[in-house]
Amino acid sequence: MKRILIIEDDKSISELQKDYLEMSGYEVICAFDGNSGFEYIKNENFDLIILDLMLPERHGFDILREIYDSKQIPVLIVSAKSDEAYKIRGLNLGADDYITKPFSMGELVARVNSHIKTYEKFKNSSKKKLIIVGALSVDKQDRRVYIDDNEVFLTQKEFDLLLFLAENPNRVFSKEHLYERVWGYDSLSDASTITVHVARIREKIEINPEGRQYIETVWGAGYRFKI
Repeated sequence: MKRILIIEDDKSISELQKDYLEMSGYEVICAFDGNSGFEYIKNENFDLIILDLMLPERHGFDILREIYDSKQIPVLIVSAKSDEAYKIRGLNLGADDYITKPFSMGELVARVNSHIKTYEKFKNSSKKKLIIVGALSVDKQDRRVYIDDNEVFLTQKEFDLLLFLAENPNRVFSKEHLYERVWGYDSLSDASTITVHVARIREKIEINPEGRQYIETVWGAGYRFKI
């Protein structure tokens, strides 16, 4: 049975979410403040986390940072904060989704189902040497990329950038973060090179050049690899 952690200080909302998710076959644990939620994350395993932002004792963004640094778990932010700046910051810190209160329980359950299925599928493929998403296959061992079994030739840095994004699906990375991870601090270039490399990768792997099937631009935040 898949386990879900709800970190929400409003007990009535938390219990309602819990009831609907349990009816859908999930085991659900509730935490009512940031510190107790973080202790659950450190000491137990979960398949998905539903996270409020405005929490007593520890802010939701602080918890997001801790999750990003230590675990790969899908996180759905559920918040009354509808400002675009909050959404961008949450996605930039590693959240997979952002739902604004009020919302229907049916929508919440549908999003939970979707994210868990997606992560399970990706986790199974990433254990192998191949990452397969749609028509795209990334061979980690041989450093080759295929679209519908036709090899696509990437430069070394193009491959490194694509692989890093593909191994961290649905997470938003700023250009600066990608630059540091792929090029390193000592490179003589700068973060603007990310824009150029993303454009080149898209030209080579996107079936529709105008589309964003694999690498999505999150305006004001950066890029993420969609699965």
